[in-house]
Amino acid sequence: MKPILYVDGYNVIGAWPEAQRAEWPLPESRDRLSQLLEDYAGYSGQEVVLVFDGHHGDRPTVTVEQREALTVVYTAHGQTADQYIEFTCGRLPVYREVRVATSDQLEQTMILGRGATRLSSRELLNELAQTRAKGRQQNTQASSGRAKLFSTLNEEQRERLEKLRRQR
Repeated sequence: MKPILYVDGYNVIGAWPEAQRAEWPLPESRDRLSQLLEDYAGYSGQEVVLVFDGHHGDRPTVTVEQREALTVVYTAHGQTADQYIEFTCGRLPVYREVRVATSDQLEQTMILGRGATRLSSRELLNELAQTRAKGRQQNTQASSGRAKLFSTLNEEQRERLEKLRRQR
């Protein structure tokens, strides 16, 4: 079972220096964070759930958007992202690896009590940047010809391809 990462979206946006410097409007910040986390989910192999507060909004119910490698949740009116994350973490099996990215101290304490590990918003942003840089480096190496397709195959796959080549 894949590890799961819950992200308190507005909390991370509030700690994101790039968003503050560029003064992105809130919808743009949400979109950019979603794109970053979707890339991260693909690179890391984790299940990532990005949660945005509906506490001050007017949504009558929870809205869930399933993307390629990311689930985006908008909580219902009157419900905070913290409440949603606590509830869903509490429903997961105890053997499931769960991390929660938030800088809210109370939330971090609650999450630790439920068996999840915590990650501050800044730690998550650093992890996203490092993972993205590593992915770029791997793509650059692969496209430069250093990593040939044949060299990435196991012995059985190589033998099958060789048989196919000799049949012609």
